[in-house]
Amino acid sequence: MTPWVQRLIVVNVGMFLLSSVLPAVLPALLLVPALIPQRPWTVVTYMFLHAGPLHLGFNMLALYFFGPRVEARLGGPQFLSLYGLSGLVGALASLAFTPHAPIVGASGAIFGVMLGYARYWPRALIYIWGVVPVEARWFVIGMTALSLFGGFGGVQPGVAHFAHLGGFLGGFVYLSWLDRRSPTARFRARVAAPGRLLDASPEQWAKIRLEELHPVNREEVERLLKKSAAGGIVSLTPDEQAVLNRFSPK
Repeated sequence: MTPWVQRLIVVNVGMFLLSSVLPAVLPALLLVPALIPQRPWTVVTYMFLHAGPLHLGFNMLALYFFGPRVEARLGGPQFLSLYGLSGLVGALASLAFTPHAPIVGASGAIFGVMLGYARYWPRALIYIWGVVPVEARWFVIGMTALSLFGGFGGVQPGVAHFAHLGGFLGGFVYLSWLDRRSPTARFRARVAAPGRLLDASPEQWAKIRLEELHPVNREEVERLLKKSAAGGIVSLTPDEQAVLNRFSPK
């Protein structure tokens, strides 16, 4: 569990409990796209409301599975921007296609995170219902097709299909902008030496036993872990990544 994934889960669960105890919270903070000029705060607050425990549970489970790896890759600020902008574009897509339908849920934001996961690890396997293996890239393509069919075909009323599609679109635009903004940094994060890939693994770095390291090594490892958490893998040089890999459990 990475820091912002944990915070987002806590806030979402907390808002669900609050809206359950105080029913007036839900109508005050839900999104009705056509009313955005009168209720501009709702383009943010709707992302932290859910229609029921199953809605909340599905979204938080998806955030728990997809979010940590994406946050470790991008760093906390960029991950939070991805999450927020995906949810915002989801709201704007709903304004364009379903302006009068009330919307709640973090799905648009989480769909942006899912797109990030598929973008960086396209061949990673996702087990649908814990049984059927599907590569991440095909999973996202399938979810896009289902959302298009659901939105334009009119099936599954009550599901914010266009918020989902907007989340994918927002995530794609933001991640594309990040890649164009710092292409050399992303290349450096992948390459340890000319023609050789660097095996950078935040999951392994998290397992480093700091208490077993010499104080000098521990201080350096802690510094690099903080740097990675703040700026993602791309903020570390190949030499710094090699240091963390060296102290990671094999």
